[in-house]
Amino acid sequence: MERISTNMPNDDIQYYLRRKEQGLSDIQSKIATQTRIRELADDPLGASHAARYSSYLTRLERFEQNNLSAQEHYNHVDGYLGEANDIIQKLRELAVKGANGTWTEGDTALMGVEVNELLKELVSIANAVGPDGKYLFAGDKALSEPFRVALGTVNGIGDSSPLRVEYRGAGSNRRIEISDRTFSELDIPGGDVFWAERMQVASSLDASEYQVKEDSSIFVDGIEISLSLGDNVNTIAAKINDSAAPVKAFLDIETRGLALEGTDPHLIRLEDKEGSRVLQDLGLIRSNSVQGAPNWSSSARVSGGSLFEVAIGLRDALLRGDHNYIGGQGLGALDQALDNLNTRRNVMGSRSERVQSTGSRINMEIQNVSETLSREVGLDLASAAVEFGMMDMAHKAALQTAARILPPTLLDFLR
Repeated sequence: MERISTNMPNDDIQYYLRRKEQGLSDIQSKIATQTRIRELADDPLGASHAARYSSYLTRLERFEQNNLSAQEHYNHVDGYLGEANDIIQKLRELAVKGANGTWTEGDTALMGVEVNELLKELVSIANAVGPDGKYLFAGDKALSEPFRVALGTVNGIGDSSPLRVEYRGAGSNRRIEISDRTFSELDIPGGDVFWAERMQVASSLDASEYQVKEDSSIFVDGIEISLSLGDNVNTIAAKINDSAAPVKAFLDIETRGLALEGTDPHLIRLEDKEGSRVLQDLGLIRSNSVQGAPNWSSSARVSGGSLFEVAIGLRDALLRGDHNYIGGQGLGALDQALDNLNTRRNVMGSRSERVQSTGSRINMEIQNVSETLSREVGLDLASAAVEFGMMDMAHKAALQTAARILPPTLLDFLR
């Protein structure tokens, strides 16, 4: 025979009242957080989908921030390139004006002083720093000043003036991920932007009998080129030409040494891989210990100057009244520098347009994923409010019923 104590009704009622209170607490929490899934037990499949959507949404938001950062970077670079373009235009106007033989030597000297000031401003632009404190045209050496200026006294100009400007930056190795496994290059090196002529580097050492002593690699404009034991100079030139490096390699007819010529105006960068001496043995570079460019061998013949060399040459020609140089080599080099700058600026513009397009697509995708996530875990407030009202009413009714059926206690008698 089952024994029923007087505490059993009380225990049962308390148990069911607690369950009602727990249900009310759960629905209140869902309404407060506006989500129907608070624990895995609420909807295991929905929680799994929500976790994937949330993770993907976080990645999209990161890509969106990367696109915004890249766009800001490109805008800053384009602003400085626009200023450089204006300065080159002014230099060209002075060159056209100075090439006119009607000007006196004193008049052209005054033009040379103006060119000197424009040259200083051009160097300032080349060493420009972005909002993040990094140099815009230093490549992946963004914390080091890309252009080093040697100052001295120039006849006809009182204060210190640039005598030589050397690029000490690096290549464009910094990239930013703008979408899933899709990257955009951030930098455009100063050795590419501020260059005027196609560069040539030729060794004066006869390399007709040269052979690579062991498997090794060289770097040409940041492109690694693998060499094998026994490769001769013709094989090395062929491998360079087959690579993605923007140079053409050939044998110098006079010296039989290896020569390189840029396919467009830029500073050619050469480096032996650690442990290798191929380029050093061929007489093109000094050593890898030399920081920055140029690191050419003292015996190598180098031609094809930077925009700064062109401006310095124009300044000096104006100061000495050399109309033939101004209207010939000087003006021609400025035109090449202007074409190269506009070409590089178009490259940055193309990157900017790509980033804008990718950013718009990602922004739309963020909206779509957010809507999907909301549908998966979102709470129908109207239904939740109705459910809460019904549960509250049931809870109150349970409390009233419990108050009537529970057995009297000592307190009831004391009243």
